[in-house]
Amino acid sequence: MSATAERPNIHQGRNVKRFREMLGLKQEALALELGSEWNQKRVSLLEAKETIEPEILSEVAKALKVPEEAIKNFDEEQAIHNIQNNYDNSVIHGGPTVNYNCTFNPIDKLVELFEENKKLYERLLASEREKIELLKKGNS
Repeated sequence: MSATAERPNIHQGRNVKRFREMLGLKQEALALELGSEWNQKRVSLLEAKETIEPEILSEVAKALKVPEEAIKNFDEEQAIHNIQNNYDNSVIHGGPTVNYNCTFNPIDKLVELFEENKKLYERLLASEREKIELLKKGNS
């Protein structure tokens, strides 16, 4: 089987739209990122294109701060398939597995922070007492 037969055609314009929407950008905002020769209408036309010219794809990827390959290769159906399979597997095996590999005890860290805060407060208090003594000596 050839590579094109294995994979459906990726609609690059639709992928630009998906990434733009995931980032919470409107077409006007993307147009501003792309430069003065861009406007909302041109972004809309770009998102309708199945294949985007490499130099424009590069500009758009930089503006969206995503790799060009993500726009070229993102396949929503494949992503949904992967998510469903991973979810289904976790359900079969007794539910989602959460593995937090904590290398420290959070309560110990909290106690350390309180101790540091206490020492800082004591130093601040000592400094204020020194200032008061200096002021008393200066007024005498």
